[in-house]
Amino acid sequence: MPLRPFNPSGELVFPLSQHIGKPAKAVVKKNDPVLAGQLIGEADGFVSANVICSCSGKVTAVEKRRTISGQLQECVVVENDGQFTPAADYETRRDLTNLTNRDILDAVKAAGIVGLGGAGFPTHVKLAPKNPDSIRYVIANGAECEPYLTCNDQLMRTKAAEIVEGLELILRLFPNAEGVIGIEKNKPQAIAAMEQAVSGKERMSVRALETKYPQGGEHNLIKVIVGADYPVKMLPADMGCIVDNVGTIYAIQRAVCYGEPLFTHVLTVTGEAIAKPQNFIVRDGTNVRELLEECGGFREDPKKVLAGGPMMGFALGSLEVPVVKTTNGLTCLVEDGVELAQKRVTHCLGCGRCTTVCPTGLLPGLMADAVRKGDYERYEKKLYGLECVACGSCTYICPANRPLTETFKRVKAEIMAQKRAAQAGGNK
Repeated sequence: MPLRPFNPSGELVFPLSQHIGKPAKAVVKKNDPVLAGQLIGEADGFVSANVICSCSGKVTAVEKRRTISGQLQECVVVENDGQFTPAADYETRRDLTNLTNRDILDAVKAAGIVGLGGAGFPTHVKLAPKNPDSIRYVIANGAECEPYLTCNDQLMRTKAAEIVEGLELILRLFPNAEGVIGIEKNKPQAIAAMEQAVSGKERMSVRALETKYPQGGEHNLIKVIVGADYPVKMLPADMGCIVDNVGTIYAIQRAVCYGEPLFTHVLTVTGEAIAKPQNFIVRDGTNVRELLEECGGFREDPKKVLAGGPMMGFALGSLEVPVVKTTNGLTCLVEDGVELAQKRVTHCLGCGRCTTVCPTGLLPGLMADAVRKGDYERYEKKLYGLECVACGSCTYICPANRPLTETFKRVKAEIMAQKRAAQAGGNK
């Protein structure tokens, strides 16, 4: 289905933490009027990102609300007036004649752009590595390997020229880099559109990738594009690479060329339980239930609704939560694969299949054994367990139906919580 805009009618809720790093700090208060594109949460630290209002109306509260992650987080709540009055002119193109690298980075930061592939890392930080001259590749991630999700495919078909211009802007920051747009071969129309858009462009090409999961992971993409192994514990910049989702690059083009902050993004609503699957251009803060109702509701009661796709998505505890910047899909399932697997769990067979499919080169069987023994130091320091990207491949392939990915997510959260507590204690 083609992308189509959706304007919500209910109240909109904007969590101040929609990114990796420190939450933003509210710069509005109750009863303040707001406009679409207005700053309502200011980045509060080096690794942080601005939060932008996506509607016009009035702030009704700055309070803790349940978010899509299931956590209670500080949020700005806005009564939507239904007008969506913009805070500025986002249709008139700016004069880019005297554009500097600093201008590009400042525009990206002001716009509140984060990684829209799901990670949510602040983009202005990613685009400012210690040594820009060492970057050899800027990789536009158009793989979209997560099953069910097709919004980035549609974005590349319809906004190819804009994505290419966004990639050109990034390449200005890295004079020795080549721009490579990686797209899986099962998206021939997107490949054709992007190839036409890069025709005649210098330092830029499209790479058709094998259709496999998780082809869109940074480790996989870098291995394919660079043609070299990607050691655990290294960052993409250490490999001479910057990797950005095509949605992120499109947002960069809008921010730099038109001054438009990030307050809309593409999203797929899909799954066997939904009446009319759709691809949307959705406004951040939109209520999940309202978006599902726009798709005709459920054709049958879902066993589970995921934020994201079936491999990396996580189950929602409530539909009364807001869409955030990193929500790229809502998958409504009539069958709960986790529930079925739990009924068939056995002991590890020692077959090693989990190791063969791990895109990061980890040892999931040994990691799970370390968790069982409570040896978190071995898990982190010897087995590099915190490098797990939670792609779900090990769980999917395990003939013993063990909940490996779920275990690793839980342990990572516990270890990070311990680190934060230790840091907070040391700062007192």
